[in-house]
Amino acid sequence: MKGHKMSSKKARIVKTSILVVLLAIVVGVNIALSNFAPVITQYFSKIDITSKEAVAARSKSTKLVNKITDEGVVLLKNDDNTLPIKKSGTGKTKVNVFGWDFTNPIYGGTGSGGVDTSTAVTPKAGLEKAGFEVNEDLYNAYASFSKTRPQVEMNGQDWTIQQPEPSKFYTADRMKKAKEFSDTAIIFISRAGGEGADLPTSMNGKDTFNPKGTQGPTGQKFGYKDDLDSNKNYFEPSNREMGMINTVTKNFKKVILVINSSNTFELGWTKNYNQIKSIVNIGGPGQNGFLSLGRILAGTVNPSGRTVDVYAKDLLDAPSAKNFGDYSYVIKNKDGSYSQAMDSKKVPLKFVNYAEGIYVGYRYYETAAAEGAIKYDDKVMYPFGYGLSYTTFDQEVVPNSLKWNDKDISVKVKVTNTGSVAGKQVVQLYYSAPYTGKIEKSSVDLAAFTKTDMIQPGKSEVVTLSFKVSDMASYDYNKVYSSTGSYVLEKGTYKLMLMNNSHEKIADVTSKALDQVVYDSQGRPTDKKVATNQFDKYVTGEGSIKNYLSRANRFANLKDITTYKTYTVGTGKTAAKVKGVLVDSNFVNYINSKRYSIPADTHKTAPTTDAKNGKKLKNYVGVDYNDKSWDKLLDQLSVKDLVALSTLGGYKTTAIKSVGKPATVDYDGPSAISAFISKSKVSGIAFPSETVIASTWNVKLAQEMGACVGAESKAYDTTGWYAPAMNIHRTAFGGRNFEYYSEDGLLSGKMAAAVTKGFQSLGGYVYMKHFALNDQETNRTFGILTWSNEQAIREIYLKSFEIEVKEGGAKAAMSSFNSIGNTWAGACSALLKSVLRDEWGFHGMIDTDFYINGKGMSAYPYMTYELGVRNGNDLYLTGVAPVGVPSANTDSKDTLWALREAAHNILYTVANSRVVKSGFAADTPTWVKLTIAIDVVAVIAIGAGLFFVLRDGKKREESLA
Repeated sequence: MKGHKMSSKKARIVKTSILVVLLAIVVGVNIALSNFAPVITQYFSKIDITSKEAVAARSKSTKLVNKITDEGVVLLKNDDNTLPIKKSGTGKTKVNVFGWDFTNPIYGGTGSGGVDTSTAVTPKAGLEKAGFEVNEDLYNAYASFSKTRPQVEMNGQDWTIQQPEPSKFYTADRMKKAKEFSDTAIIFISRAGGEGADLPTSMNGKDTFNPKGTQGPTGQKFGYKDDLDSNKNYFEPSNREMGMINTVTKNFKKVILVINSSNTFELGWTKNYNQIKSIVNIGGPGQNGFLSLGRILAGTVNPSGRTVDVYAKDLLDAPSAKNFGDYSYVIKNKDGSYSQAMDSKKVPLKFVNYAEGIYVGYRYYETAAAEGAIKYDDKVMYPFGYGLSYTTFDQEVVPNSLKWNDKDISVKVKVTNTGSVAGKQVVQLYYSAPYTGKIEKSSVDLAAFTKTDMIQPGKSEVVTLSFKVSDMASYDYNKVYSSTGSYVLEKGTYKLMLMNNSHEKIADVTSKALDQVVYDSQGRPTDKKVATNQFDKYVTGEGSIKNYLSRANRFANLKDITTYKTYTVGTGKTAAKVKGVLVDSNFVNYINSKRYSIPADTHKTAPTTDAKNGKKLKNYVGVDYNDKSWDKLLDQLSVKDLVALSTLGGYKTTAIKSVGKPATVDYDGPSAISAFISKSKVSGIAFPSETVIASTWNVKLAQEMGACVGAESKAYDTTGWYAPAMNIHRTAFGGRNFEYYSEDGLLSGKMAAAVTKGFQSLGGYVYMKHFALNDQETNRTFGILTWSNEQAIREIYLKSFEIEVKEGGAKAAMSSFNSIGNTWAGACSALLKSVLRDEWGFHGMIDTDFYINGKGMSAYPYMTYELGVRNGNDLYLTGVAPVGVPSANTDSKDTLWALREAAHNILYTVANSRVVKSGFAADTPTWVKLTIAIDVVAVIAIGAGLFFVLRDGKKREESLA
């Protein structure tokens, strides 16, 4: 009896233990689910594209995509009026289209700019819709060659230019049949680009191809052996493509070249082929933009797009291209060998020198030609702002319409359609400021632009162009005119020109002698605070550029702006050649101090927390940012609230119960609202690339686009949008040029401001990005040290952001991965506070680019949280929170005050969005409801099990007693 009693007791203990363990597991799982709730919710969230509101918004977006591509396609050449293609009789017009890319084109970019191509209109469908019959045999032959485009993604790039081998594919029989099908040949060439890597400057270099390689992480690339050519770059026809071009031009006298690329393509070679009569650039046309290609080739749409970058004959000839790519700081070891310089967290120290200063794009080519340093036609294929039409226009300044006072300039221009086809015209106004040698200046700068409505043949339209006198001021970072640095209008004659583009002048509007104006005691009319040198401590001293390109003596120092050597770092199999400069351990320590040293506290007391003031965020809708009543609300936040608001910023802002702040959903996607972090991967309607949008030169269309994306965002219950991106096309090889508008800050800024106005008009907010100088992808996640001078920073790289804030009213921003000189952009108080907030009047919130602190995952440790939040970076894009979320030092009083300031910025932004204005609060997610239901059932079951085990055990003990 005793043994039976003992075994029964053991069984009861085992059963009880199992049930207790199960209960512990349930509790543990719930704790884990609670911690990961935001990520799980986002993963299971789904963009509902079937709601009435969503269907209406998507329909409007779809129509607008076509309007944008109709105006964004650029006609670069049209000899013998080859376009539009003449119709053949009453049937469909037959065309041969050569090039594998026609079967698998580029719609946009990759990474955050990816386009859902499953429902996209193909170029073949676009041509057929316009009344063309495409040679099916030729098309199917290309499709049979390959159905898959080589991958260009954030995690790896395959730069193979997919084309069949010419000698085997373009047989005499195939070409004979093609000529019998049609006497018109179209050559279709595409180029991809995307987040994570820049585009190859050599078709056979360490940064391009490994023919025997396999697809791998960023930086490993490969291609066809016969395409390897160190004398070519990615934006020239490959050897296989040249074989195709040679064959097609030998067999056809009338050839149309279509370029499908958001990056500038090198086209000087086309001058060798008289058969190439017309050249069209379609860019990345988005969801259904290829319909526009068909309409333009057919002539039902008259092209009116203009280039947004200068088309150089040699893309590597530009000064900026000579300082673009992979550059390392190198240390010489005691044994004479060399090694890659690393910071204390083992991050390689990489850099890029913006040694060309302000002479980017057309500003270099136009100025160098004006100085006699180059022959323009030898260097430039097509100017900035260039484009053809199927009609002709006259432009003339309306007599007595010029108004020029101390602050403003405006002029009216009459545009007359002198041709036989209705069309739109872009009107461009440029200025030329006097060059004294004291401050660098371009010979011409875009001052203002506009686009006409549709003008019928023989009809005219009068447009007004205006800008501020202070817009012609240059930034004197060398302190020639003031002790602080300032914007300056130097004394001299300022000229105003009406131009077809950056090179072809229509008429001199006027010239005027101005006295010197130094904006040091009183800022420019648009400034909230006087602009003074802010970046000296970041971009001068150790590591900085000593020699910037100067216009003096016909750019005599051009040869001196690249002074790098090649070193072999490592030994044996790990040995590699790197280009860069030598540094010593003192420089490494200097960078470490900028990246990782946290200053001692300056505050003696901590901010008030956990107050019971009864305030809710809804009470602060429309309350001025500087209103003292915000303190009452901020005092209610707990330390936990402050940390959560700042650190849980991955594609959202988090809910805060103490002040009634609802969570917001903030999605990515420069071309559309994109739920790529959710299980559904559903996206909004993909708009054309920013390059195509800018090519319209139509700010009205840009604002309509913003409104359309805003309407979709509202329909999808999202509030924030990680866009627009407005970094500069510093070179043609930028991996994310598709996501940026132009090489020109004014054009970029006006377009971005219009998009922002449209989007925010529906109660959302944009995160303008990537702030700032994030103009190349190479080494971006190493916090690449980006060296420039304050004049170039302000006049070239911050110009678009300045316009976006002052005119577009951007309510949020995203800081960039790179460093401004020696300091991570997200911890650069001059950038985030002094310029953005103080000078420009920005009151919104600032998010980081993707952030992770390295707990078992790849990390960007130079993005030091304490330095970032103290210097104005409010929110952290922690995509898989709580994994990777930074730890805030809440023992630091300075950090707590910085968190309070960040909370103010975040709450102010959200309070003035529709999520609070409309009282919207997300329903409890389905997965949470299911979890609660399962929890209830599990707890009841475990509780019942424990009850019965204990009850039965007690009965057995009583019966055995």
